[in-house]
Amino acid sequence: MIIYVDIDETICNTPESRDYSLAEPMEDRIQVVNDLYDDGATIVYWTARGSGTGIDWREVTEKQLEKWGAKHHDLKLGKPTYDLFIDDKNINSEEFFRRLI
Repeated sequence: MIIYVDIDETICNTPESRDYSLAEPMEDRIQVVNDLYDDGATIVYWTARGSGTGIDWREVTEKQLEKWGAKHHDLKLGKPTYDLFIDDKNINSEEFFRRLI
């Protein structure tokens, strides 16, 4: 199973200023994703960090994922910014973690 996971407001809380370097991890959610990784899922973190501003947040994000112990196979930046995402396999992060935590 390949699972794409958003970062901000999904596995961390990020200030409204969108200074991603100040994001704080949600350890219980990271553990859920790590468990999926350990169970054999391919975990890809996919973020819109910098998509609207053009700022490259890759290095900051890679260091955060390492510091937070967030297991993953790949990190993809360049997720489009949007207000609504409609997809047949999508699930809201709040609903997903509410079921597992």
